[in-house]
Amino acid sequence: MVDVFSIHKNDFDEYQTLTKDFIKKTSRYSQIQDIVVFNKDIVKSQKISEMEAKKSYSKAYQKHLSGYCVGLDVKGLSIDSLEFSKILEHPKVSFFIAGAYGFENSFLSKCNKVISLSHMTFSHKIAKIVLFEQIFRGFCILNNHPYHKGSF
Repeated sequence: MVDVFSIHKNDFDEYQTLTKDFIKKTSRYSQIQDIVVFNKDIVKSQKISEMEAKKSYSKAYQKHLSGYCVGLDVKGLSIDSLEFSKILEHPKVSFFIAGAYGFENSFLSKCNKVISLSHMTFSHKIAKIVLFEQIFRGFCILNNHPYHKGSF
């Protein structure tokens, strides 16, 4: 089972079609969920300061820390798709994408692994698409599906 948590307004998302496509493709290998967490505390704290915003993200995600937890952070570990696929061998994996200000170090320290999708910073919507594609690719690697053309 894979849960992908993200913090953003749940408004019209022009990338939702891509996300849903990867969820559908991945569902033949594992149950997978796209979970958006956005509440009044996050809205309020983002108007106060970066530090308050980060605290609100940690608080919102605290109850979802279960299974093998992976935080996404630009300062996280850079891994290739083969290493990423090994994460998916855990029975339950929870991925966490931060809001606009990133994570508190205290939240990241509660994760089993902290990875970076790139040295560049992406909007949460783009990061989510990249993550869902890598999840699909990872399950293809684990199941010897020809989607991944790289060497094993």
